[in-house]
Amino acid sequence: MVTTIKITPALASPASKPQSMDTAMPYETRTALHLKGLVPSAVENFAAQDARAYEQLKNKGSDLEKYIFLSWLRNTNLNLFYRLVLSHLKEIAPIIYTPTVGQACQEFSHIYPFLAPPSAVDGLYIPLNEVDSIDEIIENYRASIPAGCMPETTVITDGSRILGLGDLGMNGMGIPVGKLQLYVAAAGLDPTRCLPIVLDFGTDNAKYLEDPLYLGIRQKRPADEEFYAATEKVLNGLTAAFPGIFIQFEDFNTPHAFGLLEKWRHRTLCFNDDIQGTGSVILAGFISAIKLAGIPAQDQRILFVGAGSAGVGVAKQLVDYLVIEHSIPETQAKAMFWFVDSRGIITANRGDTLADHKVYFAREDNGNTQCKDLEEALEYVKPTALIGLSTIYKAFSEKILTRMNEINRQARPIIFPLSNPQTKAECTFEEAMRFTDNRVLFASGTAFPSYTIPGTSDTRVPGQGNNMYVFPPIGLGAKLARPTKITDSMIFAVSKALSNTLSDEEIARGELYPRIERIRETSAQVAAAFIHQAVREGTAQDQHWIDLVHANPASSATSETPDGTYSQTTLDAVRSSMWTPAESAQQLFSATKL
Repeated sequence: MVTTIKITPALASPASKPQSMDTAMPYETRTALHLKGLVPSAVENFAAQDARAYEQLKNKGSDLEKYIFLSWLRNTNLNLFYRLVLSHLKEIAPIIYTPTVGQACQEFSHIYPFLAPPSAVDGLYIPLNEVDSIDEIIENYRASIPAGCMPETTVITDGSRILGLGDLGMNGMGIPVGKLQLYVAAAGLDPTRCLPIVLDFGTDNAKYLEDPLYLGIRQKRPADEEFYAATEKVLNGLTAAFPGIFIQFEDFNTPHAFGLLEKWRHRTLCFNDDIQGTGSVILAGFISAIKLAGIPAQDQRILFVGAGSAGVGVAKQLVDYLVIEHSIPETQAKAMFWFVDSRGIITANRGDTLADHKVYFAREDNGNTQCKDLEEALEYVKPTALIGLSTIYKAFSEKILTRMNEINRQARPIIFPLSNPQTKAECTFEEAMRFTDNRVLFASGTAFPSYTIPGTSDTRVPGQGNNMYVFPPIGLGAKLARPTKITDSMIFAVSKALSNTLSDEEIARGELYPRIERIRETSAQVAAAFIHQAVREGTAQDQHWIDLVHANPASSATSETPDGTYSQTTLDAVRSSMWTPAESAQQLFSATKL
């Protein structure tokens, strides 16, 4: 029996990408599509397709060329793309996201025509002068996708603070695209129901305003009042068109990042990865580090370098952890933190007007002491932990690292250079190892190679405090349980769950995060913990998951003391809900009901 396939314009859209069999298309399907004689005669299996794609990837001369190749592949054969990603995740993740995505964003207007076929719709570009047409824009998007493929998850940026690279304007679209690829690869979200969005609200970067090939609107960014009014129109239109959509705010400048989160977190299902995600993943690594450092939690002295949204977000979650897990009073826990910004240690009497988000951690116990830079701060604070979110390349110099090692002779120094991409990292793993006599407890924001201690066969693997450990399972848990909001205790449960995913071997080797090759499994565990916490707090709305958790409670957690636990039954159900690419033409045929 010959299967009839209805051809519609929507087959070129992202939602129909899984239907692409390419060279694995059976003869009868080719006949139905009138492709006989128009394609090579061989009918391959998917393994041959995978081998060819990987060969082409390896032959590319630069990481940016690999990025362009992978983008085109994703927009033409979605299943092949994700099979390739999942088979080589450790190798490909740094291509589709940090650090390569940083270069891709900087050059986005120059490479855009080569990232996808002209007919492919790969997200929404919403100019400031078109926000009043948001309903029309959304209807245009609806018309480009098949029925039943409405988006469930969106990542939104305005490109104003991309990684550590600053204001990239519309070029920041590479970030939502990359983040959503990690949602799929790490946690099995349905790629046909993911929507990247860039708010093209202008740029204050003269480089792009003067670039003749820049594809965004050519104007300066709006004042706050206009920004929030325009964003309100976009988000109202989006949530009205797609009720229950999970929104991730990404790479907004610091005041707007905090402002949007506070404005929307109790109104709709949303999350800021720079504030909450970074804080969550670093908390998970810090929990692991404290267990290995040789100094009690209450005796930690934590020095942050960089006081933007990410730094303050991380520190506030560490304070919550110390209060909840170690019963340290909040005022005492807050006093364990110091911040250094471009003017030195942040104090209440420094003489400048502090941004609102910096006030909470401003020191009031410094008397007349003011430290103008990191070197002075190091001697004043004598920290046990040094955490960098400064975007200042090599801020943790040989002198700083050596001194951290000297200060912490009785315990292992905790050093987290979290800025990315690599060109903004405060130090490398090799430098941290060399200048601390190989004693460092290390986590970075970007990937670094393993380090073999000279004269030995002992190879150490650096911890990467990559947000991809937390935002994909948060998104998966949000999609499944449909909570009314994302609470701080849910984020705390995620951190605890992630810290509990380390294998015995990883713990024995002093690693702070699970190996990236296990991320699908760890994502399922973290999502299960998220769902349990949402049900305990009474915010979950999906009755299936509510009933499942009530019938199969976790061992000990309550909403007051989230500990990241879950039941095996819930974990199994989460695993079964995760999307995976088809492994054969027959499976693809069955899944898409051609």
